Parts: sequence; C-alpha cells; structure tokens
Amino acid sequence: MSATFIGCTIRRAGRRAKYLLLETDAGTLILHLGMSGSLRVLPASTPRITHDHVDIELDSGQTLRFNDPRRFGSLLFAADAAAHPLLKGLAPEPLEDDFDGEYLWKITRRRKVAIKQLIMNARLVVGVGNIYASEALFRARIRPRKQARSLTRQDCTRLARAIKATLTMAVKVGGTTLRDYVGADGNPGYFRQKLYVYERAGKACRVCGHSIKQLTQGQRSTYWCSYCQK
Repeated sequence: MSATFIGCTIRRAGRRAKYLLLETDAGTLILHLGMSGSLRVLPASTPRITHDHVDIELDSGQTLRFNDPRRFGSLLFAADAAAHPLLKGLAPEPLEDDFDGEYLWKITRRRKVAIKQLIMNARLVVGVGNIYASEALFRARIRPRKQARSLTRQDCTRLARAIKATLTMAVKVGGTTLRDYVGADGNPGYFRQKLYVYERAGKACRVCGHSIKQLTQGQRSTYWCSYCQK
C-alpha cells in the first residue's frame, strides 16, 4: 500500500462516524484510533517510541505518526471510501440536519430492543458511544431499558435534541477523559466534569438528589436515575 501513496497529495481530511478519512489522489486512507490510538504531526526525524506503527511522511519534513498502544485501531485503504464495507452502511450523523425526532420515530417502530442499545447501533445512529448514550437518555428523561418501539413521538423529539446537545457540549470541552485520552493539544477532555450519570453509581443525582443506579446492557455499563428517567 505504501507505494500507492508515494508522491500523492492529501486533498482533504474528514471524518465519518469514528473513522478519520485522508483523501488523496490515489484513494482514501481510513483510520480508526481504537480505544487509545493517536495521530500526531511530528518532525520526520523524531525517533519512534513503543507502539508507533505507521508514518505518513510529508514533503514539509513532517510526518503523521500513528500510535496505538492497545492495537485496537486500524489503517485501511479504499479506492472509493463511500463504497467501503465499513462506511457504506452507516447511519446519519447525529449533528447533521437529517437526524431528528422524526428519524428516531421511524427507526424505533416495531423494534423491541432497549432504546440505549438502539442509539448505540451504528447502522441506525452513528457516533453515540456508551458514555453519551447514558447522558443523552438522562437529559431526555427516558429509561435506558425502555423498549424502542414504546417511545412516543414526543420522546423521540426530546431524545434527538438531547443527543445533539450532549455531543455538542462534549466536543466543545474536548471530549471525556476517563483514563488516558487526550486531545490534539495534549489536554484531557473536560466533559467528565459535566457528567450527570455516567460512572456516578451510588452518588446523588445532580437534579433530584436520588441515588444513581447502574446495570449492564450488552456487556456495557449503563447509569441512570430511576426518579428522573421514566
């Protein structure tokens, strides 16, 4: 693959769901950072450290260096990114106009699955991870185990708005650092300080004062307030 990109120009850097896209003359590099990967711009002469896996060397003398300690990330090539199996079936982006209450209403009909698991399904909703799913459902006052098909149109409108608000706030403050995540500037994400329920089991709800509860859904931890969320 490396020979394919020699002499190519990076035309655009973009994103689709959790994938970073580097569009070049030859095709698109599809990069997933996994749980703790990073893509850094460094002088090409910078010595490699443990878990530095790929260098994309630039004419400027800089390099884009992919580091992935846990090896959950990936770097793939696609001649046509839109047709790649990882991307072509993805759902609308939550912060775009075509994601709204009406869209949620349509995809929840006849689905018995719990609403938290539905909004984390990338084939239905893109980019809502475990933390933000719990937080959005709290903002929308919807119980995480509630069957998707039982939501009313009003519920769906409220949830769509809550998802947008939660993600917008998280982006604004640099994401959520629980362990080792840092942003492009090397700083941790500060959304953890604004969490209402996630990882707050046993603590008082910031709204009503009742104890935050925890359960497991799809092998992931879910947090909610049984008083605020119905």
